[in-house]
Amino acid sequence: MIIKEVRGLVVMFLNSVLVLVTDLWAGLLGSAAFRHHFHLLLAGVILCGPALSLWVSKYSIFANRNHYLYRLFLHSGCGWTCIFAGAFVLILSFSVRRSLRLSMRHLSRIGIVGALWQGVRSLLAVLENAAGSCYQPVSATLGGILGTNVPGKNLLLLHEDESKASCLKAGWLWRGCDVSEDIFLLCLCCLLLAEETAILGPYLAQRGPSGAPLRLLFLLCVFLLGLWFFLLLCLLAHFPQFPSQLLGGALGYLGWRGLYQGWYRLQPSWWSPGWPGEGLLTTTSKTTPL
Repeated sequence: MIIKEVRGLVVMFLNSVLVLVTDLWAGLLGSAAFRHHFHLLLAGVILCGPALSLWVSKYSIFANRNHYLYRLFLHSGCGWTCIFAGAFVLILSFSVRRSLRLSMRHLSRIGIVGALWQGVRSLLAVLENAAGSCYQPVSATLGGILGTNVPGKNLLLLHEDESKASCLKAGWLWRGCDVSEDIFLLCLCCLLLAEETAILGPYLAQRGPSGAPLRLLFLLCVFLLGLWFFLLLCLLAHFPQFPSQLLGGALGYLGWRGLYQGWYRLQPSWWSPGWPGEGLLTTTSKTTPL
């Protein structure tokens, strides 16, 4: 009997902590100040972030590209974001309206962002292969044999038929226009999570039903948002490539702007999934845009 009472008290305490933490983060992410300035914060970080390389240590564990956070999360960031944000959107929409059609329509926003990431990634690969060139460093000995040895010059042998991936895999040099896919991905994922999770604040303010699974998924999305922001700072500070990273951030911003501030703000229909929270809040007004 005592064990059951103690267990019940522990469950009540943990649930109270869950509710408190969720309400605090939901209030922050749903506030007008956060939504109006978050994209400006990202822009400022991308512009000024490379300056952090003057103060960070090159011996930091985050200066190693083989760090497990990079290997585990960075290259599969779109998948992690789509899974957690998609699960949150699905549970929230279905628990409110019990409509599979409405839930699928809201979930399609996440799928469109995933398709955008894959499409832009493929397009960037084509453009980089078309605009760049592969060069193989030539040793002084080989340069002398070929009769092209010039003292004080680094000799490069051009390989015209090599792609960027095969060139880098061979340990050669690739020169051409480059756009940071990592910065593009992190910016897009941060803005997506900020948009999709911001609806919980107004939803809780209207006293909508919210169980532990919904709150836990929301906190996982918040954790993922913080992780992407942290990795963004690490890349800018330890691997500064200003033109490339600036272009990647600009593409991420344009992708978010075109989807969440353009297409998704249209009236919901068969070709538009609608804005986050459409049909879930009792008010007919849209959430304040970022």
